[in-house]
Amino acid sequence: MKRRQVGWVFAGPALLVIAVFFALPVAAGLALSLTDFDLYALADLSTLRFVGLDNYLRLLQTPLFWQALFNTFYFVAVGVPVSIGLSLVAALLLDSKLARFHSFFRTAMFAPVVTTVVAVAVIWRYLLHTRYGLINQALDALGISAIDWLGNPYWSMPAIILFAAWKNFGYNMIILLAALQAIPRDLYEAARVDGAGTFARLRHITLPMLTPTLVMVGILSVSGYFQLFAEPYVMTQGGPLRSTVSALYFMYEEGFRWWNLGNASAVAFLLFVVIFAATWVLTRFDRDRGEGSST
Repeated sequence: MKRRQVGWVFAGPALLVIAVFFALPVAAGLALSLTDFDLYALADLSTLRFVGLDNYLRLLQTPLFWQALFNTFYFVAVGVPVSIGLSLVAALLLDSKLARFHSFFRTAMFAPVVTTVVAVAVIWRYLLHTRYGLINQALDALGISAIDWLGNPYWSMPAIILFAAWKNFGYNMIILLAALQAIPRDLYEAARVDGAGTFARLRHITLPMLTPTLVMVGILSVSGYFQLFAEPYVMTQGGPLRSTVSALYFMYEEGFRWWNLGNASAVAFLLFVVIFAATWVLTRFDRDRGEGSST
């Protein structure tokens, strides 16, 4: 009994933080999503009405919500593999014996993570400028016509994905680099003695040993990429033709532009359910993989 009490004492502060900053906001968001909370209710709570699932039904009948949800899934489906791929390549290069100045390149690649999103997004807007941007100037030097990155609905989301991948891959790179350095070097030496080449060692040693870390990085990336907001807010304001409106950006407009806080809370809770489901699937995949390998 005393051991249980000691355990609760140690876990109590963490559980309190989770309850205050996670459970209560989720419960409050669910409660608000069942009401018509708006600007008038802020002035006088007596005007607040319980509407049940009307906000959710209204969202399901709103084309812009489905477009925002599609844009978000598109961003996650493309951006997460690109970001993790860049992180893995960078970590492998930094872990290689052929690389020099490891500390310098590790710091340089991690630097975008600690920079301010708004400031860097403004710089990227100039880089992606149709006429004066360095990216289009490089394409012009290769004989490729300039691309209207932020003004073309077909290129706006890839441009934001490119920016987000550059901004965030350094965080995953540090995690993967630590996992790479934790792999016993004896395994590589034994494989080299047996005649395994570089790609064989990568396939049969590195990737299997990195799988748990890759799953964890995937969970962090998916949950972060589903919360796309700052990039389209600064770079495109949701345009062109609403092609970069994300679920979180749509929630922001509903809540703080039109003051439909009930609808915004419904969007927030739906997004929470989607993120929870995605992370649960990834966690379940890692658990099933672990059980399969143990048997």
